[in-house]
Amino acid sequence: MNSTAQVRKIIHIDMDAFYASVEQRDNPELRGKPLAVGGAAARGVVAAASYEARKFGVHSAMPSVTAVRRCPDLIFVKPRFEVYRAVSQQIREIFAEYTPLIEPLSLDEAYLDVTENLKGIPIATEIALEIRGRIKAETGLNASAGISYNKFLAKMASDLNKPNGQAVITPKNGAAFVEQLAVKKFYGVGPVTAEKMHRLGIEMGADLKAQSLAFLSQHFGKSGPYFYGVARGIDNREVRPDRVRKSVGAEDTFTQDIDDLDLATGELKPLAEKVWGYCEAKGFSGKTVTVKIKFSDFSQATRSKTSIVPVRGSLDVLRIATDLLATVYPFKRSVRLLGVTLSSLTSDLTGREQQQLDFSL
Repeated sequence: MNSTAQVRKIIHIDMDAFYASVEQRDNPELRGKPLAVGGAAARGVVAAASYEARKFGVHSAMPSVTAVRRCPDLIFVKPRFEVYRAVSQQIREIFAEYTPLIEPLSLDEAYLDVTENLKGIPIATEIALEIRGRIKAETGLNASAGISYNKFLAKMASDLNKPNGQAVITPKNGAAFVEQLAVKKFYGVGPVTAEKMHRLGIEMGADLKAQSLAFLSQHFGKSGPYFYGVARGIDNREVRPDRVRKSVGAEDTFTQDIDDLDLATGELKPLAEKVWGYCEAKGFSGKTVTVKIKFSDFSQATRSKTSIVPVRGSLDVLRIATDLLATVYPFKRSVRLLGVTLSSLTSDLTGREQQQLDFSL
């Protein structure tokens, strides 16, 4: 780090078991019990799990049948996203009293740059403590926080004392902390990347630090420079309050696998409407429509088309998605899930005036 440069003060706020905690807050009968937000059906998936459920190994994205095997007393609650969004907005308004530099990652977590803050509080740990207290007082929910000099380490720190805690990683101990961290725990390293690193003999941060920039770029492409930097405790990404969403998607897992093209096509309509409804509410459109098809053996395929102008509505999204789905029929296996995503997002909606759209692969 350049000693003459101002050391940034970044806070990562992460709500504890957010969806599940909201449900337990609103229904006292659920408090202290193993709870999963999601569908209990055979094809259901856990969207969030309470800490009581996590003790049994239940976690988000786990199939519901697996969750019930691990925790027979698990209680399922249907998600109420409108409630979660409202609470998230409450929390964001608290953030805004401290800094305008807020970068939400999801409904339940965000980065805050408090280097120069609206309260004039010089110590970031005190700001984090105050924000967490405000969240508890105004929403009844617990939040954890990580404080550091960059985004990567703030994110890592917020996991250290969960739930309902906070931790600091200073410039003095940042590099040493990373060296002792397993690469599978790095933010930005998913299961596939972690496995690839393991095959290359990279298990810990120290192993990652030992690799050259050329080596990491060769094996991990555009992510190579990022891994090279964070292995040394360096992450120069700024907190971006104008962070642009890259895509909007919706998907559905069926109660029974589908073999028929007409039936599968019929399932695209609510997905297209959901995607467009979100875009329309936010005042933007997109140029790329992608269809994801997951088969009964869990293999999957994607098909995309990009236009020269933004799509005009849900019917456009549906028409394109329908054409894309037809390109993989006859299905190699029966279909268990379909997804529709709109990307290449833009607030320029002039394409709505076009009568015809010219699409190309």
